[in-house]
Amino acid sequence: MPLSTRICVVLTLHETGISLPSEPLFRAIIGALLSGAISVVAYRTRALSRSGAIAAALVGTIAVSAGWSWGILLVAFFLSSTALSTIGAQRKAQLVDPILVKSGPRDAWQVLANGGVFAAAAAAFIVTPSAIWPAVGIGALAASTADTWATEVGTLLGGEPRSIVSGERVPPGTSGGISVAGSAASLGGAVFIAIMAPLTGWDAPFHAIASGGVAGSVADSLLGATAQERYWCDACGAPTEQPVHRCGERARRAGGIRGLNNDVVNLLCSFVGALVALVMS
Repeated sequence: MPLSTRICVVLTLHETGISLPSEPLFRAIIGALLSGAISVVAYRTRALSRSGAIAAALVGTIAVSAGWSWGILLVAFFLSSTALSTIGAQRKAQLVDPILVKSGPRDAWQVLANGGVFAAAAAAFIVTPSAIWPAVGIGALAASTADTWATEVGTLLGGEPRSIVSGERVPPGTSGGISVAGSAASLGGAVFIAIMAPLTGWDAPFHAIASGGVAGSVADSLLGATAQERYWCDACGAPTEQPVHRCGERARRAGGIRGLNNDVVNLLCSFVGALVALVMS
């Protein structure tokens, strides 16, 4: 639309008493449309469950409402993580299904565990603009990216991982298990967000973002190996995170804090990344 036409439209709306939406409201509308469309595609391709798609649309709307840079960075995280999750998906499912409580499309709790702190920081930035909230948000997202990349790449290419605490070999998919491939991917995810930040308009130090990402991923592994709720299937003689094992038998608790599941650990991972990035900024 030519500039003169746009000016005429604005003047006409002004004369009729119809006001244009404010920029935050305009971003919220666009954010809802874009994130809704992306979530529908992710749902149809089985990257997200129905509840996961709804949660992702909500997180995306809040992010774009806070600023275009918030939305772009969130999309970069989502697309990169989704792309990695589709590579060797069948092989990874075979490896982790006996261990993990959840596999397949991500549900709402998984979406909020990875993007909830970022969304909360975006919402806080809308209400009270401050340099604190971008540092918190980008640190949390860097941690989620580092952890997600580590999980996807480590499961596929890491072979039989070792416990970050004991150094003993553990089955693929075991929380707290690390590998060379997974650790390299974790660093890559943190650096990816640190590189994307200035390209999308974020004013945060590279070292703070990368450090927050790595610290959050390491915290995730440590909590997974020590505090996360664990089970043991006597029928199969195998460790698992499932109260009812895939074989159908009820597993017994073998350690960890009751209720501290993988989703809670991922959320705490985001908090650690946010704190480290905030302090280092």
